[in-house]
Amino acid sequence: MTDDPRPGETGSGTNDSAASGPDPLFAPDDDETTTLFRDRTLLEVGTVPDSDRIVGRDEEIQDLAGYIRPVVSGAAPTPVLVYGKTGTGKSLVSRHVSERARAEADRRGRRLAVAYVDCAQHSTEAQAACAVARALNTAAGSPERIPLKGLGRSHYYTYTWELLETHFDGAIVILDEIDRLQPDADGNRDNILMQLSRAREAGKIDTDVGIIGISNKIDWGKELNQRVRSSLGSEELIFPPYDADQLRDIMYAREDAFREGALAEEVIPKAAALAAREHGDARKAIRILKNAGEIAEGRADEMVRESHLTAAKKRAEADRLLELLSTQTPHAKHVLLALASLTEHRDRDEFRTTEVFDVYRLVCANEGIEALKLDRVRELLDEQAFLDITEAHVTSGGRGAGTYKLHRLLKDPDVVRNCVNSEFGTTPEDLEE
Repeated sequence: MTDDPRPGETGSGTNDSAASGPDPLFAPDDDETTTLFRDRTLLEVGTVPDSDRIVGRDEEIQDLAGYIRPVVSGAAPTPVLVYGKTGTGKSLVSRHVSERARAEADRRGRRLAVAYVDCAQHSTEAQAACAVARALNTAAGSPERIPLKGLGRSHYYTYTWELLETHFDGAIVILDEIDRLQPDADGNRDNILMQLSRAREAGKIDTDVGIIGISNKIDWGKELNQRVRSSLGSEELIFPPYDADQLRDIMYAREDAFREGALAEEVIPKAAALAAREHGDARKAIRILKNAGEIAEGRADEMVRESHLTAAKKRAEADRLLELLSTQTPHAKHVLLALASLTEHRDRDEFRTTEVFDVYRLVCANEGIEALKLDRVRELLDEQAFLDITEAHVTSGGRGAGTYKLHRLLKDPDVVRNCVNSEFGTTPEDLEE
């Protein structure tokens, strides 16, 4: 009788890849003849490319460098708030300029730390302070063991001050999507700016810290309390949306993410035109291009063509929506489901707040949860407009009818439903009481 193969030995149905070469189960991903991509990282949204790949932001790069330049040579930089819609290059330029400042400081023999914090993910002051401390700790070579949770915000600030004093000559702290920070018990959302901007003045550190606050909300700075505005000053940098030509150039600058000849001539101009309709969003343009390549590759097509772009655009919308929904409450998602359902099953695309509220209540009833009050639903709808998931405008109902707000879903209702992962799939008619 033949013994069964021992662990690690080959037997029936296995492949002796150690002796004969690569396992064919995984060969397609490594075989250049079967993939359309050469370097996918160039199409990752979080990738900070080289200077020659950053398009249409020369002026913004120079302006931002002017604010933080002093920290490179040992002087106090100017805090700055950077504004602009999603996909206008705010985070990319901020990280690019900061890394160039770090490299130049290093060339001059000065140690400069760069701490990047996504406030959409670290949305409380304690979480954001923890993220700053951990980023500085990593830059210092991880001399401390800083827990992700379990400490108060003051402890994380203490770690920050000690790391700055012990290991660095200066630092740049980037607070991305800073408007997403949640208010504390006193209603303040800007205390971290106060702590960082006044740390040296308060004698906590003798190190210069540059602050870059990034927000999609153009007037967010007006919401800061007077003490914070006094500390930060009034320096602001506004990033305009990209136009179709700039979006096209952005994608051409990353064309070598694909193998030579893998992109049909019409793909990049068409993808740029699609993204230009979405408020000049470069993130979406890059997502569309990447998704088109993946779709073509999944279909075993030899080239990315215009026919792949429709599905790529829909997938890009889903990717971005999932990103936005990842930090939202269940009730915010139910509000979006209500608006998506109305959009799908009515012969118009704009709806009054009260109409959305009525369907939202029925969605909540179907889920067996208690609905929020109308005022809170109004706030949730305003948040969706801020995130460019919806748009809203106030209109008049005519003489004696007063004014009211209309809401329109900017995303495909089917994409919204899938992203929220709804299991009830109801229509307004289904939810009639």
